[in-house]
Amino acid sequence: MAYRGPKAKVARSLDLAVTPKTQKVLERRKFPPGQHGMGRKKSAGVYKQQLVEKQRLKFTYNISEAQLRKTYFEANRRDGSSGDNLMMLLETRLDALVYRAGFARTIFAARQYVAHGHLQVNGRRSYSPNHLIKANDLIAVRNKSKNHPQVKEAIESAPEAPEYLAVSKDKLEAKLVNLPLRGQIPVKLNEQLVVEYYSK
Repeated sequence: MAYRGPKAKVARSLDLAVTPKTQKVLERRKFPPGQHGMGRKKSAGVYKQQLVEKQRLKFTYNISEAQLRKTYFEANRRDGSSGDNLMMLLETRLDALVYRAGFARTIFAARQYVAHGHLQVNGRRSYSPNHLIKANDLIAVRNKSKNHPQVKEAIESAPEAPEYLAVSKDKLEAKLVNLPLRGQIPVKLNEQLVVEYYSK
């Protein structure tokens, strides 16, 4: 199950802002949560670095441990770099691309919109946030959902979409032009540590 608890607490623990609200919290309180949060930081061992990076990746894409593990094994099965494959598979999830397209303000909202049936892929309604999108697939907000106030608010304030995604803000459509390369994915994490964590 995806994370549904207090996001600011996790953001402070992992030093990772994934929503505008958590960004503001991290700017005000630059130390971990809890009574010992302001104490002296110990240097993290290799295992802890790998574990924390894995947790950061889970939180970034709002997925469960089981989903991340399954995605890793699929990435490892494919040709090429396991780390690059892992990031490509995570980035081409439907909820991730809905977020990148600007149809939702956060990855958490994107997951909810998909689960509630506001999106369709190639003309067919989809309720699955982990639906893997292929090159040239078309993602669109359903006609009945185009006047959804939160979707309209999100698209008005959305940043420019990544180069692998062609977005029409007027039609509320997004096309995956090509599978994203690691250098194109706007996630500043070291996925190699995650690969090392799972490859033990």
